Formats: sequence, structure tokens, C-alpha cells
Amino acid sequence: MPTATIRAVFFAASFGKDRDRAMARVAGMPIRIYRREGGNKQAGVCGLVNVCPTGLPGVYVLEPRAAEDTRGFFMESFREQWFSDRGWPSRFVQDNHSLSVRPGTLRGLHYQLPPMAQAKLVRVISGAVYDVAVDMRRSSPFFGRWVGVELSAENKLQLWIPEGFAHGFCTLVPNTEVIYKVNAYYSPECDRGVAWNDPDLGIAWPVEAPVLSAKDAALPRLREAETFA
Repeated sequence: MPTATIRAVFFAASFGKDRDRAMARVAGMPIRIYRREGGNKQAGVCGLVNVCPTGLPGVYVLEPRAAEDTRGFFMESFREQWFSDRGWPSRFVQDNHSLSVRPGTLRGLHYQLPPMAQAKLVRVISGAVYDVAVDMRRSSPFFGRWVGVELSAENKLQLWIPEGFAHGFCTLVPNTEVIYKVNAYYSPECDRGVAWNDPDLGIAWPVEAPVLSAKDAALPRLREAETFA
């Protein structure tokens, strides 16, 4: 089966409290993208994007194919057909854009409950982040597990996070800008979060003392958080 390796990008998955294994994978295991044939609509090549499953079902790394020349590059960062062909939400109603001046700035972990639950398509247009998704569905066998992927302006990767997951990221370099599409509007009434450093999650963040907002510093642990059914 032919594969393509994404250079300088590392993937980590937490299964319970297996932090050492997760850290080892962050430290040196490249993501491999399997180009599956035979009509598999959940992984492989989709037009101008490679699609890679992660350790959480439903969460995917997308690698748009960029055409490069002496001027720079051109790529499609989103195509509705990519999503509709897979049965993913394809109508986005809001784009969010953040600038984090200092490296080690951590935003998250955030999610919205129904009826305003959000799916997110996340990418970096300047700098780099360690981007994390956590399964917040109590009925899921993966409840409380997480995946982390390095997204950067250089590697052009995107992370697709469906509804039912919390999302957060930590910046790796100064002046990092993140853009993400969502399929539901921001709703203060449905806005929820979980603590970035909850030991029950055991997320292998690349920083021990991040720059946090007052809101994020006060988020509850998973055991106390309001979650999805």
C-alpha cells in the first residue's frame, strides 16, 4: 500500500494515562497517510487533499496539496465536496481568527453543547501550534481520550474535529495566527470547557506553564464538566 510521509509533523494519542507513550510519539513519530483505494470515503486521497485518520474515530488530519513554484504556492484550503462526499457537515457559518503573540499561549479546551454544538476545521496561517481534540461524549468508548497534531503555516495541515469534541491549542512560536471554520454560531449559553491540565486527561502539552486567559484558567476538570450524552 503506497504511503506518503508528512515531514516534521508529529502525532500523539492518549489512551487513558499512557503519557509516556504519547510523549514518545510526539518526540519522533511522523504521521503516515495511507492512500486507500476501492471507494473508502473515510481515508485516502480526495481530489486535492490527503485525508489521514487519527487515534480518535471521526477526527482527521487533512493535507491540502499545494502547487508551488518560484512565486510561492497556491492551494484550496476548503472544498465543500470534500466534506459532503464523506457525509461531514459542509456548511460553515462562522470563521474565527486568533493571534497569539507569545509562544506557549494555550487556548482551550473549549466546546459547545447542543443545540449549538460545533464541528471545526482548524488551520494555521502564521506560526505553529500543538492542536488537541478530546472526546467529550460519555457514551463513546473513547470518552476522555485525546489526539494532538502539530499544525503550522509551513506544513499546511488542517485538523477536522466533529461535534462532541473539545478543542484547544498551544502556540509553539511567537505571533501565531489560527483560523478555524465552525458549523454553528458562537453561543454563550452553550459555551463550555474543560481544564487543559486535567490529570484525568493527561494531555502531553509542550509547555508546563502556559499563558492562559482567566476564563481558561478556571475551567473545570472532566469529572465536573457538563459533557455530551
